Amino acid sequence: MFRERRRQNDFWGRLLRVRRAWVGGFLVALVTASALLAPILSPADPLQQFRDGLSSIGTPLPPGGKFPLGTDHLGHDLMSRLLYGGQVSLLVSFVANLTAGILGTFVGVLAGYYSGWIDTALMRFTDVLLAFPAILLALGLAAVLRPSVPVVVTILTVITWPTLARLVRSQTLAIRERTFVESARAVGAADWYIIIFHILPHTLTVTVVWLTLSFASTVLVESALSFLGVGVPLPTPSWGNMINEGQSRYRIAPWMILVPTFAILMTTLGFNLLGDAIRDALDPRTALRLKN
Repeated sequence: MFRERRRQNDFWGRLLRVRRAWVGGFLVALVTASALLAPILSPADPLQQFRDGLSSIGTPLPPGGKFPLGTDHLGHDLMSRLLYGGQVSLLVSFVANLTAGILGTFVGVLAGYYSGWIDTALMRFTDVLLAFPAILLALGLAAVLRPSVPVVVTILTVITWPTLARLVRSQTLAIRERTFVESARAVGAADWYIIIFHILPHTLTVTVVWLTLSFASTVLVESALSFLGVGVPLPTPSWGNMINEGQSRYRIAPWMILVPTFAILMTTLGFNLLGDAIRDALDPRTALRLKN
């Protein structure tokens, strides 16, 4: 117990010495807090159309005054839609990554531990999914299924978990040959006991780093699907469909595109920096360099 606690303290100490962790953590905290506090920070309901939200000729209003980030073509307050759109985009990405993490870890551990026909069947199915470009597979599934938030979560899970399954399988193949696993097997420990208490704890490092880095990719794919009209359906705000609404008005109202694009940029940059920092903090070679 003492050794495990000391290892955790060492990890946090190394993480705090990585500069990218501070920048990434700040951006992630800022975006997450803005989404969670949307009901408090939002000036208005995201679906409310203001009579004074359009100019005299019917064009969106630029940022300033009553509308800090301007309005869209229907007179919605853009700041309100940005904050509530962040709730939708982050929630969809979080649930999809969590589901993909559980499914990918489960498949990877089973394939790596048992090998044989189980490994062959699971990995060939994984190869089939990996053979399709992620965005094309997502578009194909979205074309068959009716666009909704649960459907988007399902699509993102399907295109995300195969990569993790491959990584966890490679880790499991190495771990199952370790001495402590052989010892547990020799004393008669059941397979489920070995998997839960000996295999899974040693795959958590890969899973955590992958989930952090994958979050940024999931946000991008969700935004792309919504932009193409097969993601989160209108009038529910999301960053992707906000960009879609502004693409035909980029000359008269460029803020309709720039505002959600900047939010996506901050989110992906934050999670990428944080994921890189966590990977460095967990890497023994990096730990030795930071110590010296």
